[in-house]
Amino acid sequence: MSFRQRLAMVAPDRETAVTVGVFDGVHQGHRHLIGRLVEAAGTKYIPTVLTFSNHPITVLRPEIVVKTITTPEEKDRLLRDLGVGLVISLEFTPEMALVSAADFTSLLVDSLSMKGLILGPDSALGRDREGNLEFLTKRGKELGFWVEAVAPFAMNGQAIKSRSIRQAVSQGDLATCNRFLGRNFSIKGKVVSGDRRGREMGFPTANLALPGESLLPGDGIYATWAVIDGERHPSATSIGIRPTFGLSDRLVEVHVLDFDGDLYDKEIGVEFVDKIRDQQKFSGVDELVVQMDRDVAQARLTLARDQGAAIA
Repeated sequence: MSFRQRLAMVAPDRETAVTVGVFDGVHQGHRHLIGRLVEAAGTKYIPTVLTFSNHPITVLRPEIVVKTITTPEEKDRLLRDLGVGLVISLEFTPEMALVSAADFTSLLVDSLSMKGLILGPDSALGRDREGNLEFLTKRGKELGFWVEAVAPFAMNGQAIKSRSIRQAVSQGDLATCNRFLGRNFSIKGKVVSGDRRGREMGFPTANLALPGESLLPGDGIYATWAVIDGERHPSATSIGIRPTFGLSDRLVEVHVLDFDGDLYDKEIGVEFVDKIRDQQKFSGVDELVVQMDRDVAQARLTLARDQGAAIA
């Protein structure tokens, strides 16, 4: 189904105020923009987000790989939690990349009954980003929709960008990442069988299979919350190749503290609170077990502080 057909099928029951973007992460900057969208829409219009399930840059420059902060499903949930009434997720395609700004705005008016368009600080619509604020303002007068550009949102003088969050995650800088997101960075995956090394050492782990496009923190040990059947459990998570055992496959292993239930084939979430240490190679299993005891103790302290901060 083409994106034109997909848009034509939406058929909102009243006029809309729209914003367009990738919104990967739904971070604090996005929340600022969405807040203005919802406010501007009021009760007259449906606050509507047109977003993309893939990053446009991966179509415009196929050699670039973009790891996503949020899945399309999580993005949809986060946007709706902010008050968005209609979320439309489209695959960005080569065909879409060739659509002119004039044609694209006509599609929005015809398919979504658009009466308002909210632009982010770097927004531009249409082929070669020709639909800038000046163009869209003029086009709005022709087609009967108003246009508003939202000022940039910064924290401590630093503009918040999805790419900055991706960089912070890959470096294990959870403090920056979580501050920019306004929540803990998280992943979700299915628990698959492993080699049971952790269980043999007294630290059973859930090995996660993740979508290939998922963004992961850098190798190391992290204090985390494991979300199992909707309930958060304290945990310590290892990401890496387990150099002590001479292995090379990169794994995500979650040790859920004080938990002995069967997790195989369950889909669980992992919220990352802070990095405990980098990945290390130990002289043997005994030295590794001693360090794992320390890691678990540190995870408990970190998560207790995190829980206390959330309650406060």
